[in-house]
Amino acid sequence: MPARRRVVGVSLKMYMGLAATRRWMERLRAIEPGNVELFVIPSFLSLRDAQEILAGTAIGLGAQDVFWEDSGPYTGEVSAPMLAEAGCRYVAIGHAERRRLFNETDAIVGAKLRAAVRAGLVPVLCIGEPERVDPAGAAEACLGQFEAATRGVDRRAGMLVAWEPVWAIGAAEPAPPSYIVAVAEALRAGLAAWPSTRLIYGGSAGPGLLDRIGGAVDGLFLGRFAHDVDALRRILAEAGA
Repeated sequence: MPARRRVVGVSLKMYMGLAATRRWMERLRAIEPGNVELFVIPSFLSLRDAQEILAGTAIGLGAQDVFWEDSGPYTGEVSAPMLAEAGCRYVAIGHAERRRLFNETDAIVGAKLRAAVRAGLVPVLCIGEPERVDPAGAAEACLGQFEAATRGVDRRAGMLVAWEPVWAIGAAEPAPPSYIVAVAEALRAGLAAWPSTRLIYGGSAGPGLLDRIGGAVDGLFLGRFAHDVDALRRILAEAGA
């Protein structure tokens, strides 16, 4: 069986304003991802700018969150059909920061995931163990989150599962390579019944990590280390090797 095409996603979170995001996107536009599936998720306010700047490139566009209803009296929310209309292909769901800061439960995450699937978006479902435990315990916690979020979802639905150990998010270094490999192996076994699901790693991921973990995951979900476009180029070179 041929190797899966690797995926690299970049979240800008709330680090850049509109002008800074435009400048970053202009530099990003010059990147040729090659055989790597590259996507970026800026803030909601920058989606239109990003769509215009990235038009005609192979770089995909996504959003950082979504509401669970398709329309209605939900002041301040953004629906999955709106995101699709705005040119999004991907949407992050259940990030650890939203679970922690905005009290998103497994039920909320699941409702958002189903909304994304209804709209034809590719969910980037974020899962992660809160504290560092042994690989078996980490995989058990993460698969529990996955199973809770995917109840009622067709197993043929394509999605990305972004495994981000919560204790590694924002840290100086990612989780140790041996830990990533061990947990990823257990996660892959648990996800075997979902043939269209790909596993990517996040949590202080940066240049050099893919070289150290080999084919343990299908790609990376990047944060601040990819805000440096030159660093992102190096990561894409590793992903495409």
